[in-house]
Amino acid sequence: MERETQFVGESGAFLDAVEKASRAAPLNRPVLVVGERGTGKELIAERLHRLSLRWDGPFVTLNCAAMPETLIEAELFGHEAGAFTGATKARVGRFEEADGGTLFLDELGTLSTGAQERLLRAVEYGEITRIGSSRPQRVDVRIVAATNADLPKMADENRFRADLLDRLSFEVVTLPPLRVREGDVPVLSDYFGRRMAAELEWPSWPGFGRLASEALNRHNWPGNVRELRNVIERAVYQWNDHSRPVDHIVFDPFESPWKPREKNAPPDSGTDASATESRPAQAAPASSEPTFDGVDDMKAAVEAYEKRILEAALARSRYNQRQTAKALNLTYDQLRHALKRHDLLGS
Repeated sequence: MERETQFVGESGAFLDAVEKASRAAPLNRPVLVVGERGTGKELIAERLHRLSLRWDGPFVTLNCAAMPETLIEAELFGHEAGAFTGATKARVGRFEEADGGTLFLDELGTLSTGAQERLLRAVEYGEITRIGSSRPQRVDVRIVAATNADLPKMADENRFRADLLDRLSFEVVTLPPLRVREGDVPVLSDYFGRRMAAELEWPSWPGFGRLASEALNRHNWPGNVRELRNVIERAVYQWNDHSRPVDHIVFDPFESPWKPREKNAPPDSGTDASATESRPAQAAPASSEPTFDGVDDMKAAVEAYEKRILEAALARSRYNQRQTAKALNLTYDQLRHALKRHDLLGS
């Protein structure tokens, strides 16, 4: 597999899904890939093609959601000259382009009723008819489709053809979301971090610090692997000290104390300009909320909590001690004294 299409992960749920796709790949049957956004549905589709007997044939993709309903059928099946307004010359569709190979239909659940009916005939009989033509053509195409929709529910509600769903679901590969892939966040983070560091020509890869690692593991990853990759690449590119582990993570690049307020939103109460300016922008979550159950040594607990506050503030300020002091409302000497007491002067 090429560098951009490598599968990275070691969780059982993820490896089971990849193995299921690998077993189905040699069979000349349709496969439906189901999963949330960013879980790698297109990578699985490419794997199904590369491991099939069609590996040297074309791999053609179509995002069904990206095409207007009025054009999706022409895009899939092609059209003859004059078939509709603007069709000045004949054009082959994706089925003809994929002849002898694989056609990957992403966002299958958005297909119009008319396109579903035509697709059913293509899957069932291996025949397509260009729009504006009365002559069917034979095509040899394997269909791989992907969706994040509940197609069986859509079929029950008559929003998707049940007979088409039956034809396309010879095998269904359901990809697990990243939040249930135990142990894969550190593995993927290191993989994407190393790649970004190499792209930026760092002399070596320092890894991630404790605060960053904890934040990455706590995040729920609604955008899954695609979101993780963006977060990691952004964190590496924003980190200036290549010799120190990356320890600042920004999950939401739009988060800022200066972002425009919504129309008619009430002004911030109790916040003046100077307070806003001193607040660190785009600060990553430092660590989980403190728990006080089982505390049997108050002094040690307070010291440990103070150390965590200092570590988090240092990470937010890119280890600039003067900025850290300002963020914590301390003098520079007070901060230095606290860092020395907690053995953090080397951080």
